[in-house]
Amino acid sequence: MSGSSTSSTGAVRALQLEYKSIHEEPIEGFRVRLLNDDNLFDWEVAIFGPPETLYQGGYFKAHMRFPHDYPYSPPTVRFQTKVFHPNVYENGDLCISILHPPIDDPQSGELPCERWNPTQNIRTILLSVVSLLNEPNTSSPANVDASVMYRRWKESKGKDKEYENIIKKQVNISKLEAEKDGVIVPTTLEDYVVKAKPPESNLELTDFYDDDYDLDNDEDEDEDTPNELYDDDSGNGDES
Repeated sequence: MSGSSTSSTGAVRALQLEYKSIHEEPIEGFRVRLLNDDNLFDWEVAIFGPPETLYQGGYFKAHMRFPHDYPYSPPTVRFQTKVFHPNVYENGDLCISILHPPIDDPQSGELPCERWNPTQNIRTILLSVVSLLNEPNTSSPANVDASVMYRRWKESKGKDKEYENIIKKQVNISKLEAEKDGVIVPTTLEDYVVKAKPPESNLELTDFYDDDYDLDNDEDEDEDTPNELYDDDSGNGDES
């Protein structure tokens, strides 16, 4: 068996175990499923906005794509829901230290220990995302406009409403998506910490140990699927 095939098999087994673990012990504030039951490398993650934050009541969907040498390389996370945030690029890609390869890059301002390493897992990624929503890293922002507005909002102690108004508008838009998906988003801390059972899946986890599992599942496929929520690149369209 080649090194590449061995890596892919290891990734399948690692993802199988993590997916099973998340279903047995769900992570509060998240809903996780596979985009396709036949493919463990592409996940859909729905993030519920934490109560008592600007994102309260929000429903933010993202795609998490894993490399075939996971957990030695980190996954990528791209929001499908429009998110105006200092650490989210205009195309929805999330920029966070834990998803960066563990190389020594002094220009980044990040220490190697802050970056990805194989001891990290999907739980630590998701918890880091929630933390980042409420406490952005503005030292090297992915969205400069959002970073400037966030700092103004923070420094004015909420008196400068520009950043807050944009987030609230996006939260309201996301609620329509939740209604369409039949999802009740928790809005109180009590409901948020209750670990609801994830949606049922037809996935037979043992199937992924089959040597016939197709590992060449369009790795080179263009990830930039059209999304009407990204038609407005400004991130702060006219208030409705």
